[in-house]
Amino acid sequence: MPCQSCIVQELSVDIKFEGPQNQQMLDDVRNHLNRRDFWFEETEGIMTMTESGVKELLDFSQDYMEIEHIDYRFEKSEWKPFSTITHLLDKQWIDEVIQKKLIVSHSQPIVNRDGEIFAYEILSRFQREDGSVIYPNEIFDAARTRGRLYALDRICRLTAVEYAAVLGKKVFINFIPTSIYSPEFCLRSTVMLAKKLGIDPSQFVFEVVESDQVDDIDHLKSILAYYNERGFQYALDDVGEGFSTIEMLEDIRPHFMKLDMKYVQGVSTDPTKQSVAASFLRKSLEIGSIPLAEGIETMEDFEWLKGLGYELFQGYLFGKPSAEPQREIKLTKEQISSL
Repeated sequence: MPCQSCIVQELSVDIKFEGPQNQQMLDDVRNHLNRRDFWFEETEGIMTMTESGVKELLDFSQDYMEIEHIDYRFEKSEWKPFSTITHLLDKQWIDEVIQKKLIVSHSQPIVNRDGEIFAYEILSRFQREDGSVIYPNEIFDAARTRGRLYALDRICRLTAVEYAAVLGKKVFINFIPTSIYSPEFCLRSTVMLAKKLGIDPSQFVFEVVESDQVDDIDHLKSILAYYNERGFQYALDDVGEGFSTIEMLEDIRPHFMKLDMKYVQGVSTDPTKQSVAASFLRKSLEIGSIPLAEGIETMEDFEWLKGLGYELFQGYLFGKPSAEPQREIKLTKEQISSL
């Protein structure tokens, strides 16, 4: 079931011309593109071309056509004004990032109640060929704009699996469920790579990020069932007061649930956050999930949550994400004695 988002190649764009002036100019458009040797084809009044042709058409239309009466789409998405296509073209750099695998894995420790490393979360970091950093919000915006979300998610997963072999402990790996249209097809490479590297599937925990707004719960369940049947575990990330919905938690029953850091930081002195943390803990235990508090930065919050009954913790108090795996937790003698 190949799709354009799985293979990073030049996008094909559909162009629709409306208005009498634009219709009159179509022969000139065809002749111009042919003279410049740009590929295009026409079906039922829609002209399809590659991005290089689109750039040429954009210059031509701005000079000779009514651009406000031209629309475009790609991968059968919604029609948009042609005047806004520069947003799509300007994000073309994401293709190079994916094709050249300009991705580096970092890890951050996850500790147990005794402050010992239980696992690592693997985080993707991106860079251009010149070494400059590309921030996650920038790269995922570009991937969504160009329909590269699956391709980016796939290369991040595979890079993380390779990094897991170095860590030698349980690892948490984020993934974007909305980018996966078929678990059997899209996740097969992840399973095959883990098997090739000889890593036990139980070492992996795949995190579903709540902020990705999963609407199709049945589809999400099929993805998690695919992982579960092959021995992998899964977690729900960034859970807060709404818990996505209680029904969702009942349906998917994650092995781990992460309390959103906005309810963690300052929880030792904030009654509202304490109430959310307590409700979260009760719900996680009710559905058989292991509760994990992320974003721990102070001993006070760590001790309060530990006293409440939380089992796992993550945050700058124990270590920041780094390319070189952190093998021990560096706390002061006073902090260690209080554990």
